[in-house]
Amino acid sequence: MSICRRRDSDSHRGLPYTILSRARLPVPPLRQKITDSIINEKISVVKGEFFNYNICMARVISIVNQKGGVGKTTTAINLGAYLAYLGKFVLLVDIDPQANATSSLGIDHNALERGVYHVLVEPVSFRDVIQGTHHQGYKLAPATPDLAGARVELVSLDSREFRLREKLLEVKNDYDYIIIDCPPSLDLLTLNGLIAAEEILIPVQAEYMALEGLGQLLNTINLVKENLKPDLKILGAVVTMFDKRNRLSGQVADDLRKNFPHKVFDTVIPRNVRLTEAPSYGQTILSYDSKSAGGRAYEDLAREIIGQEYFIV
Repeated sequence: MSICRRRDSDSHRGLPYTILSRARLPVPPLRQKITDSIINEKISVVKGEFFNYNICMARVISIVNQKGGVGKTTTAINLGAYLAYLGKFVLLVDIDPQANATSSLGIDHNALERGVYHVLVEPVSFRDVIQGTHHQGYKLAPATPDLAGARVELVSLDSREFRLREKLLEVKNDYDYIIIDCPPSLDLLTLNGLIAAEEILIPVQAEYMALEGLGQLLNTINLVKENLKPDLKILGAVVTMFDKRNRLSGQVADDLRKNFPHKVFDTVIPRNVRLTEAPSYGQTILSYDSKSAGGRAYEDLAREIIGQEYFIV
């Protein structure tokens, strides 16, 4: 039986590659426990037994909403952190020229020589720009100020809508999840994020104004599916900035569950002071205050998403 092997994008030479780990030694206890449980799980197939391994290629999830201030970047950085905490190898790709995801992880985007912009418009590899974070198994492809010019420069390039998807192929086998933080607009960068993704996660603020632009976003996604990416799926919507003291928040969440034509996650992200404080210290909510209401919510969301995984022989 052939075994799918992966390698980390900056694995040290001489270290052995493992089946579910990209040569990170020593393996953290939680990750080792998860790895052992997967390896020990078997399924009977006809006359033999085969190990039941997880998908070899990363799940690519774009977090999209053309409305700003809905918790898109907060969701991107903290979902990625908790997926890594739960034993997954995660790459966060920041394609927002504001570079909020990059700075929220404690990286000065103004001091970087290269970032996602250079990957998209120049012959630069993703492996040349990926940065580490404070979390093991969690890495970042950062945005730089140059990314603002990509909207114009991409127009004259061949396969301009597919640049991100093509470039991600070189690292897609290095991670379990690739999270793409898209700009709060429906431009060429966001289009690249949609086409590069397999699934779309939509953060929806618990306010009625946030619901108004949802139809426009769904129309854009449908156009992408019809013309450019037929297999694009909507992973679901997640309610953010939920205030349980406000009756309006509850009404918005109920309306979304009744009328949204796709899945709405059970997890609701609360309006939480600790969530807003964490980026100012260059930290995720996991490292800043994992026991806060916001931290517990993002852990629950990560578990929901992991729960959707399936195994193949």
